[in-house]
Formats: sequence, C-alpha cells, structure tokens
Amino acid sequence: MSVSPALTDLSRLYQTEFVRSARAVGVLWAICTLCFAIIQVVVLVQPSWIGTTDTRHPGAPSGTLGLFEVCVESDWPVPDCRGGLSSLSPLPSFQSVAVLVGVSLWAVWTSVLCLCLFRFCSAATVYKICAWLQLTAGFCMALACLLFPDSWESPEMRALCGDSVGSFSPGNCSVHWAYILAILGVLDAAILATLAFVLANRQDALLPPDTKDVTTGLLMSA
Repeated sequence: MSVSPALTDLSRLYQTEFVRSARAVGVLWAICTLCFAIIQVVVLVQPSWIGTTDTRHPGAPSGTLGLFEVCVESDWPVPDCRGGLSSLSPLPSFQSVAVLVGVSLWAVWTSVLCLCLFRFCSAATVYKICAWLQLTAGFCMALACLLFPDSWESPEMRALCGDSVGSFSPGNCSVHWAYILAILGVLDAAILATLAFVLANRQDALLPPDTKDVTTGLLMSA
C-alpha cells in the first residue's frame, strides 16, 4: 500500500500543529498552576478574611481578622496584631478551616512539584496526577469557605464585630478580599483540573483520526 507525498506532508503538518497547540496550552496551564499556588499562600497568611465596616458603633474597634491573626487599628501607623503564622497556631475558632486550607496548599504545591515529572513520565500521566491534586485542593478550599462563616460565633469575632455576631451573621463586619480570593481559588482549581484532564486526553490521542490513518498506511508500506 502506497501513500502519496501530499498525504505524507499533510500528516506531518497536522502533527506539528497539534503538538504546538498542546504545548502552548500546557505552558499556560503550568503558569496558571503556579499562580494558583501563590494565591493559596496569600489566602493562608493574610489576616483579611473579615473586617469591620464603616457603619460600626462609635467607640467600637476597627480591624481585620484572618485564620491566624487578629489586627486592630491603633494610634500607631501599624495595626496592633495578635497571633501570627510564625506560631503555627491558628485562632481556636478557625482551626478546622486552617487545616483545610493547609491541605489545599499542600495539594496545589505538590502539583507544582509534579511538573518536574514531565522529564521522566508520560505527559498524560503527569497531567492526570496534577488534575487529581488540583481537584483535592479545590475541594478542601471549598469546605474551608463553607466552614468559615459557621465559625463566626467566637470570642475573637465578638470582640471585633460586636455581640450581634452569629453563624453566617458577621454583625458589624463584612467579608474582606482574602475570603473572596479563597472563593475564586475554588473556581480556579476546578478550571485548572478540567484543563489538565483535557490535556491528558489529548496526549493519549495526540493525532487526529485522519492523520492516524495516514500514519498507519505509511507504516504498512514501509
């Protein structure tokens, strides 16, 4: 069985373009994965999950609160903060939330380290491993975002946001950018994991069906 030179050139063109597009999307996915990992670190360490609003009662404290730290504005330019990540001890009311965020952080940074496996394993295998790790990260972060409002009825929240604080009721406070960033991180993890699965499937079937037929014909004629 012979294959014309035109079909041979066409198969090579399809293969080249297909590989280039897959590599370009893969590089973009890797960059977004690294950005997602950095976002996870910011979400964990920043004391800006919730904070006071401008409508608080006169004389009430003004400040922000995170998983490890409570910061209250003072007469000094720098706020007066209690706690911190250096002690590795989250606020008692947010321990479960901090553990979930920590597991999410571990999963996403493990997926970043798995990028080194491209030199030793097949690309499809690496994409699938990273996809499952990113799904785990997104799931843990989603649980953390759900548990955080349920933990608002705590002494730290009452001291900052007033006695009207309750589960899913922030009192005189409102959610701040770190909590919103955590919610966006859940969506980011879902998108990255979906893209990783798509890239893995493309690696399993790298060439279009027509091109595979031409390649088969070339092998039979050799």
